[in-house]
Amino acid sequence: QVQLVESGGGLVQAGGSLRLSCAASGRTFSSYVMGWFRQAPGKEREFVAAISRSGGSTRYADSVKGRFTISRDGAKNTVYLQMNSLKPEDTAVYYCAAGPSNSISFVVLTRSGYVYWGQGTQVTVSS
Repeated sequence: QVQLVESGGGLVQAGGSLRLSCAASGRTFSSYVMGWFRQAPGKEREFVAAISRSGGSTRYADSVKGRFTISRDGAKNTVYLQMNSLKPEDTAVYYCAAGPSNSISFVVLTRSGYVYWGQGTQVTVSS
């Protein structure tokens, strides 16, 4: 079992930055690919970013490439999402997820690639 707790959300003006954190419980953090998803009101939950077990490989949604950076710290059992140049369309609840894939394959771009989910943290970007 892995428990995930997100933090770092809030209200920011367009063009600003936020860093989300996701703390994972348990001693098997390095066994999971980690991902971030987001869900805006009335929309489906969508993929944002993923990072491999080692942290050596990452994938991003086209909408956030060049603005968001995912990273992980094994010593702290934490994955981060640095979000820069935020836009109003980035407003959503952001979810952290952990999955068993051993590579950054297509499956980690979808919800089915993940087993454990956090409760989410709200990010609101004002124009």
